[in-house]
Amino acid sequence: MMNVLIAVVSMAVVLGIMIVIHELGHHLVAKLFGVRVEVFSVGFGKRLFGFRMGETDYRLSALPFGGYVKMAGENPMEQRTGDPGEFASHPRWQRILIALAGPAMNVILAVGLLTAVFMVNYEQAYWADKPAKVSSVDKDSPAAKAGVQPGDLIVRIGNVQNPTWEDVALQTMLSTREPVSLAVARENQTLSLSLKPEASGPNEIGTTGLWAQQPIKVTAIETDMPLYKAGVRIGDEIKALDGKHFDSIPPIQEFLAQKNGAPVEVTVARNATEFKTTVTPVISETSGTKRFRLGFASNPSIKLKLPFAQALTRSFDQNKKFAFLIVELVQKMAERKVSIKQLQGPVGIAQATGEAAREEGWAPLMLIMSAISLNLGIFNLLPIPILDGGLILLTLVESVIRRDIDQRIKERIYQTAFVFLVLFAMVVVYNDVAKTALFSKILP
Repeated sequence: MMNVLIAVVSMAVVLGIMIVIHELGHHLVAKLFGVRVEVFSVGFGKRLFGFRMGETDYRLSALPFGGYVKMAGENPMEQRTGDPGEFASHPRWQRILIALAGPAMNVILAVGLLTAVFMVNYEQAYWADKPAKVSSVDKDSPAAKAGVQPGDLIVRIGNVQNPTWEDVALQTMLSTREPVSLAVARENQTLSLSLKPEASGPNEIGTTGLWAQQPIKVTAIETDMPLYKAGVRIGDEIKALDGKHFDSIPPIQEFLAQKNGAPVEVTVARNATEFKTTVTPVISETSGTKRFRLGFASNPSIKLKLPFAQALTRSFDQNKKFAFLIVELVQKMAERKVSIKQLQGPVGIAQATGEAAREEGWAPLMLIMSAISLNLGIFNLLPIPILDGGLILLTLVESVIRRDIDQRIKERIYQTAFVFLVLFAMVVVYNDVAKTALFSKILP
């Protein structure tokens, strides 16, 4: 129950901040151009308290889920009165900038939050920004069927040249219904291959069966298993088993299976020293499969602390990369090339923010906030009436034809868009609930 409460409260706070920042963008630019802003509300519903400054009522309302700005004459369904303070009375270029300001504030916030995390405390997977050198390939996996072999260097995937492992992950996660082309360097030759990722999990994220090269650092250990009893601890690095070096987990699992329970000599590095210990693997079940195990996990990470200029540049690059990924997801959904299950609705957002809030430190929550803010900004730029992008589109159309769109036509457009968004939201929420129910069945 406490976890549910944390999830709900954290989601309300995060979304509230995102929406208020979004509306603040509209408010500031509207004020700049002389549009009469009647209400700036933090929250919805009944006004609790506030103050009036000029023509604007700044208020705190009863329902703390975001906020809104009410500008005079902003409702496109209403006829103009000719009041110079109304939104519709201003030049179209000003209306476009007012509409752009909300999403722009969300994007700026996303860049700012990620910059702060990069400057103070950012932890990323060891392999994320490394060249895509393949350590191992799961048997019968999509990568194996495509012909990828251990030792291959992926030199191109899709349109990305010399990709990192993060690029590979991003290119494959949205390609569950169509193959992605890649080129690998192998023994002085370059081979062109076609890889079709496999949809995995409730979110149907594309998986490949590829494993990156990385040090085998112990990041979790089971205290009742052989490795812990032999004196190995979290933070140690396993350098070799029986003198053989490994740079990913699957080959270790295969090696232990071949040993069939026989003792193995483990070379361990701790700080600047190495020691050897002999352990006997035991059969244990993990992820529904029984195998010989030593009882540890290895998901090494790298901590970054960058100066402001580097942090800002890296944040901008990351946000640009993820912005294009969001656009690609929307495009592929429209083309029915990816499942709508890859979208996260309110339940998924609550789970993610709740998990981040329970983690140590503020960085995980800042990362989630940055991602949500970027998503909110990009989503609002979609050319759908009711959204900011739809208002921009219709205003551009009116600029081209040099007259306002007929009011009856505009009403039908907005009514259709409203129905579409309601149905879309219902589908997303339904999938959210269904995925949560599935998780409750598969998680212990």
